[in-house]
Amino acid sequence: MTNHKGMTLIEVMVALAIFAVAALSITNSLGQLMSNMPILQERTYAQWVADNVLVDAVLENKQQFLAIGKKEGDTEMAGERWYWRREIIKTQSDDFRMVKVSVSDDSRYDRILTQVNTYVFKVK
Repeated sequence: MTNHKGMTLIEVMVALAIFAVAALSITNSLGQLMSNMPILQERTYAQWVADNVLVDAVLENKQQFLAIGKKEGDTEMAGERWYWRREIIKTQSDDFRMVKVSVSDDSRYDRILTQVNTYVFKVK
């Protein structure tokens, strides 16, 4: 009986086949991730715009309790124009208001990229 060192041709081919399947699945996953990057980037910027509008509302509330109604505007971030809509909604308590902010990449708000809600209270 002889003692062989190393791998047979069949073992090498099986190992290469396993590696090829793993490499192919990783490549497909990376491809999907890369195709989603613009969408994720767009939604991240929209979220930042919404956060900025919410901060403005909270600061405005410190000066005077927010009046019920809607306000629209636009801002530029990352070289793009973003359109936002802020809605102040009455709640069951007269001391609280709901602030709802929607952000879109078009002025008609056909495509809402993000929507954020928060509550503010009457500063006494």
